[in-house]
Amino acid sequence: MKKPITIIKVGGKIVEERESLLALLDRFSAVEGNKVLIHGGGRSATKIAEKLGIESRMIDGRRVTDEATLQVVTMVYGGLVNKNIVAGLQARGTNALGLTGADCNIVHAHKRPVKDIDWGFVGDVDGADGKMLAALIEQGIVPVVAPLTHDGNGNMLNINADTMAAETAKALAPYFDVTLTYCFEFPGVMRNPDDASSVIPLITPDTYCALKEDGTVSGGMIPKLDNAFNALAGGVTKVIITRADAIDGKQGTHIVQ
Repeated sequence: MKKPITIIKVGGKIVEERESLLALLDRFSAVEGNKVLIHGGGRSATKIAEKLGIESRMIDGRRVTDEATLQVVTMVYGGLVNKNIVAGLQARGTNALGLTGADCNIVHAHKRPVKDIDWGFVGDVDGADGKMLAALIEQGIVPVVAPLTHDGNGNMLNINADTMAAETAKALAPYFDVTLTYCFEFPGVMRNPDDASSVIPLITPDTYCALKEDGTVSGGMIPKLDNAFNALAGGVTKVIITRADAIDGKQGTHIVQ
């Protein structure tokens, strides 16, 4: 019987504002057993790019990553945000190790081909090394993974953090009973974004299609749910979308096959 593991993906202002970050670190440290934290940090990258006079270009909520922007996201995701989280977890007795996908070659990716849009140094993930991650975790280490990796040719790549979480979860599925939780500022997938009581408790492939067709699910929620179903198809046991103050999995939207 495989041991359970909790993989938490968190981003947005949760990791970028001190009060919400400290609350997250308290809750994550209290999660029992094996665990992994995967984070974003896009708003911090945008702010620092602005200070450096580098324009941030977004398309459908995704960052176009030219060479200058790549330097910024590498510094912010792999440095500032990642190490602040690691330091905070160490202060709470959680033996965390900050990583990008390039470290120990844990995430393999290639530069996204140019089609209608040139995304620059944005990567599409080919796979992840679950064996290496599992070896770290079995030693009592808690990986804290930034959404960056490399192309095998010496170039860093910017990776969508939700995709990084799904691929990491899939890679660990042969070794653990994986629960993947996507945390953000809302209590789950909602029928009405202005009504916190309108959380949809359960989404299946059939209901997902219906929710997309009637416009209930749109924009950035579509790739998040696509990643959720991709994770389930790859062997992940459970996927939950919820608020960062509900990482116990008792609330939010549960995604099931």
